[in-house]
Amino acid sequence: MMTALLGIWWLWIAIAIVLGLIELVAPSFIFLGFSLGALATSAFVGLADVPSPPVLMAFFAVVSLLAWVGLRVAFRRQSSDAKIITHDINDD
Repeated sequence: MMTALLGIWWLWIAIAIVLGLIELVAPSFIFLGFSLGALATSAFVGLADVPSPPVLMAFFAVVSLLAWVGLRVAFRRQSSDAKIITHDINDD
């Protein structure tokens, strides 16, 4: 039963959409990494024979981790060049 469900490519796309919507509610790039992992897993399921569920879950986990690390590197915080004011002109 579980192998049959995990072998449906559009189910992985639905999971990716749900995780993407959760990312909109709680923005932290965590759910977006899982969403990208689910999209990659849907492509893997659609193009290849369905492996055993543990192999499929391991693929999903590894791709999600790589996507999360890639997002963290791509969108790391930039140092701002904002000027810090330490003296108020009204304190004369």
